[in-house]
Amino acid sequence: MSEQKKDILYEEKPDRRLLSYVPDASGQRSNRDRRGAEDAAEGLDYSEYQREDKAGQRYLVDYAVELIYKDGRARGSLHGKAVDISTTGMLVKFPSGQKGPKVGGAVRLAFEITPGSMPEGYEMKIKKLKARCVRLAEKDGETYCALEFRDTLAQYATARRQSYMVGISAFFLGIIVLAIVMMRAESVVYFRFNRWLYLYSIVAAAFLLSRYFFATFYRPVKIDPAYTPGVTLIIPCFNEEEWIGRTIKSCINQDYPAEKLEIIVVDDHSNDKSVEKINETIEELKGADTREGGYRVEGRIRCLVQKYNKGKREAMAWGAQEARHELLVFVDSDSFLDPFAVRNIVQPFKDKDMGGVSGRTDVANTYTNALTRMQSVRYYIAFRIMKAAESFFDSVTCLSGPLSCYRRDLVLKYSEAWLNQKFLGQRATFGDDRSMTNFILRHNRTCYQDTAVCMTIVPKNYTMFLKQQMRWKRSWLRESLIAARYIWKKEPFMSLSFYMGLVVPIAAPVIVLYNLIYVPIMHRVFPVTFMVGMLLMALLMSMAQLFLRRSTTWIFGMWFCLYYEAVLLWQMPVAWVTFWKSTWGTRLTPADLAEMEKERLKKERKEKKRHEPQGK
Repeated sequence: MSEQKKDILYEEKPDRRLLSYVPDASGQRSNRDRRGAEDAAEGLDYSEYQREDKAGQRYLVDYAVELIYKDGRARGSLHGKAVDISTTGMLVKFPSGQKGPKVGGAVRLAFEITPGSMPEGYEMKIKKLKARCVRLAEKDGETYCALEFRDTLAQYATARRQSYMVGISAFFLGIIVLAIVMMRAESVVYFRFNRWLYLYSIVAAAFLLSRYFFATFYRPVKIDPAYTPGVTLIIPCFNEEEWIGRTIKSCINQDYPAEKLEIIVVDDHSNDKSVEKINETIEELKGADTREGGYRVEGRIRCLVQKYNKGKREAMAWGAQEARHELLVFVDSDSFLDPFAVRNIVQPFKDKDMGGVSGRTDVANTYTNALTRMQSVRYYIAFRIMKAAESFFDSVTCLSGPLSCYRRDLVLKYSEAWLNQKFLGQRATFGDDRSMTNFILRHNRTCYQDTAVCMTIVPKNYTMFLKQQMRWKRSWLRESLIAARYIWKKEPFMSLSFYMGLVVPIAAPVIVLYNLIYVPIMHRVFPVTFMVGMLLMALLMSMAQLFLRRSTTWIFGMWFCLYYEAVLLWQMPVAWVTFWKSTWGTRLTPADLAEMEKERLKKERKEKKRHEPQGK
């Protein structure tokens, strides 16, 4: 049933302008002026401006709300429906004729922010939230009441629950780390009894704890408003008619100089209505430009269509060749950029040795089901901990596909080798992001910019998820072995951590089989220590999610770790012997269609053979 469930995404209230973040072409007003923010000269830096903008973002909702107000000495209660909400206020409607608060009157509110109606971390029950009525209006037989919260929702959450979350998670993080260290100290004592097993446990713990340790020192590059290099956003697309329109709009609706930003959509000969949707979106943007002005859509957004399906790399490479600007931002066709994503992701390139930057990818459909919640935790930890730790050494090993930025001259330099890449005689058809990162990282720096954010759609059913994970493991194995040839030239701590991270997942299936199968059968000993170790690793992820994000999804960190040990772990041995496969699994590429046809013919032959009369 969950496989058919529709994706749950929060819905932002549309601005009166279709592309509200594109700077005014006349130059008379900045985005700060239009949005009521203070000028930088008055003490508001760009980061503060972004925070103010996020606080004012409104989301369309449908909550039942109770308003408790005073009328003289008497208290009144009114039940209505929330129309939209931000962290600073909400709009409530109720039938006209009902007595309610007056303009300027104080009220207390009770309602529930349902999961998925606002960004992750805001889901909670609100009780007695103080607010003030700032405006009343009548429309279609209903009264609309605009309310301003005395404290923002973030402040309310901190006072009511998030301070406890931080305290509890910090306490348990300390206990978990201490327990892991003590268990590994025990491994040193018993090392002589089984050196390989205890060596693995020491390496695994050292690798994991070192990532969390170095991630605490990570800081994103601050914004210099004057630094705005030319940027070309390239969106490779294949069979993405559902999301491509939203992706395009998010890419052009950027708080960035319009003359320095262009978008190229490269369709890889889709066999659905993706091209129609792309052209429809471009025409919609042109129409809005005619009505509202200032977007300069004409000449800075275009669609290229490959004559036949060549693959994602070819689409990306074609876009790079056609690009006019010095930096290339690659965006997946089912990912949506934050309006400040481009301005943030270009900042590290002030360092001339910087070759590529990865943005942060959050899950857009987190609250669809348990699987998407699990992936949301995994994504956040993968970026905020794992990539942040690598970025501390300017050596991020995978600039992720949903949002990454490269110097165009480097992409063109390595383009031919990238397009014709082979591994053990087999052509590489996926793992494009890891592969390009390997080319860049050999001689340049790569980093992670946590403030450059995009949202992506993740699989909501286990069939698609497992196919995606298998493809990722094949590309991880291939590119990690390639990176192992040169990564030793990088910073010593980073290199050591990389090699530990390579050994741990490859050896993990053998270690799990040994502890859970061999030891109980041969030695009649229940693997308590091993099970406790796995539980601690799972708790470490969950507590980190709770500490950093204060989200109710934290419990799914434990679920991911257990699911990994039970299911995903066993994809690794399969990846060892099927690295050569060219099918994506999650999209019907020509390779996938050929594989499906092969399977169909195989079944037909078996069915025909089964129905043939048996000889005497």
